[in-house]
Amino acid sequence: MAEDMRSGSGVSPWRDLVSGLCVAGLLLPEAVAYAGLAHLPVVHALSASVVGLAIYALFGSSRFAIVAPTSSTATLAAAAALSMTSLGSGGSEAYTQAFLAVVLLSGVFLMLLALARQGQLSSYISRPVLRGFAFALAITIVIKQLPDALGLELPPELGADPGSVLTFVIAHWAQWHGPSVAVALAAATLMAALRPWPQVPAAMGVIVLAIAAARGFDLQALGVRQIGVVAPLAWHFGWPQLPFQEWVRVAELAFGLVMLVFAESWGSMRSTALPHGDALNANRELMVLGACNVSSALLQGMAVGAGFSATSANAAAGAVSRKSGLVALLVMGLAVSFALPVLHLLPRPVLAVAVIGALWHALSAQPLITVWRMNRDRMLVLGAAMAVLVLGVLDGMLAAIGLSVLAALRRFSQPVVHELGALGSSRNFVDVNTQPAAAAVAKLLIVRPEEPLFFGCAEQVMAEVLARVNAREGLKDVLLSLEESADLDSTAVECLMELDRALARVGKRLLLVRVKTTVRELLGRWDPDQLGRSDRMFWSVADGVDFALGRAPLPAQPSP
Repeated sequence: MAEDMRSGSGVSPWRDLVSGLCVAGLLLPEAVAYAGLAHLPVVHALSASVVGLAIYALFGSSRFAIVAPTSSTATLAAAAALSMTSLGSGGSEAYTQAFLAVVLLSGVFLMLLALARQGQLSSYISRPVLRGFAFALAITIVIKQLPDALGLELPPELGADPGSVLTFVIAHWAQWHGPSVAVALAAATLMAALRPWPQVPAAMGVIVLAIAAARGFDLQALGVRQIGVVAPLAWHFGWPQLPFQEWVRVAELAFGLVMLVFAESWGSMRSTALPHGDALNANRELMVLGACNVSSALLQGMAVGAGFSATSANAAAGAVSRKSGLVALLVMGLAVSFALPVLHLLPRPVLAVAVIGALWHALSAQPLITVWRMNRDRMLVLGAAMAVLVLGVLDGMLAAIGLSVLAALRRFSQPVVHELGALGSSRNFVDVNTQPAAAAVAKLLIVRPEEPLFFGCAEQVMAEVLARVNAREGLKDVLLSLEESADLDSTAVECLMELDRALARVGKRLLLVRVKTTVRELLGRWDPDQLGRSDRMFWSVADGVDFALGRAPLPAQPSP
């Protein structure tokens, strides 16, 4: 295992030890809580935690990332499995197999994306959309924890949407169970008091005290419900058992989980790596995350990712290498081996408080307020949040991805075309509308689209160029800068050829400047007798202007 410790000091192992203990103290209650979100026995979450910690510690590159079940992956995978209504409800064997199949295929897709070197796909969920989704998801999960925290039993016929749960909780305030509320408040107070010290495993400490109190004061006799018996970890390798025709549906549902796992994990990794100057490879992280999820599913575990709460807790506790993950793995192994028999005493109100505490960072509205104050992407944030609250987690996630893609398409399909002018006696050409010292060149129209040319904007750019040509008298040549286009699709190439013919009909010539090698080769193959000729394409705007005005011979073309 390659270590990325930059410290090398004698104190490093101790810092990793402390960090690992803190992470383990967070992961154990999270495993119990997130298993509940996934409608699965706790053993599935514990298996996933052990697998994720082990594989990432061996093959990952982030020294802070902690790969384990997260609230979002548990909720989204559960929503995907529940949408396959023919397979039964949450907790049934058919539901469990569907859940594992979603996790398995999401891992396979992550690995395939890594092989295709598509690590940049994480950017297709913009940060405002991810923040809006996380905020709404946190609200949804917290609302669903309120009945346990308040000692309420939800009627079976009540809908699972957060609006129905919140309405029921408020309407039945008189039925709130006093001892359960007292236990929840005590746990919340203690966790809040310990929050300023990230090196202290607050969640684990509160759970240990709660178990001791449950045994010593017989809280169950007071009506405080407990989580019940937790089955021991039983490793077994198995392929999800689903009818063949259901795998196509699973593949469709896994798409949202793939995007969420990588977007959430990459955001957590990057946010902790940047302050320390650590370099990460997106494709490597894709492959490792995929391997973690495939292994987890085959060993009957839940979906895993680098969640923000555990990863940021690891960094805040002072981790310096991935050894902190190994420490957390060891502690989790000891807890699974020796602590499970007493875990059934854990009061459900304390578990609900632990879940809310783990999501506390996501409940902060500050990131959303920052975006709002910037007056950018407001509709993306609101749309993503409302999609989750109105449509549910699964459809909300797909809608959030759609919002990100639509936002990108909208931006690229509404291109800005700037006219360039010479900046004094230099060979620099800049926007004439923003630089007063820049002057248009006589008899030439020099334009530059500010976005890459592709099928969504090529026709609009060409129409804009023709409109400017028709509005200008005495033009001889039109110079089109392609500096923003690293490559062209077939629509963009056809539009360039149509523009060339349209200009030729009115006695004007089209020259292409700032043309990259890939575009030169493409035009040379597609239109070798016209736009693909070497005297129609130039490396710089100045070379094209000189050639158009007859001030210089055709510049020598560098070898590929």
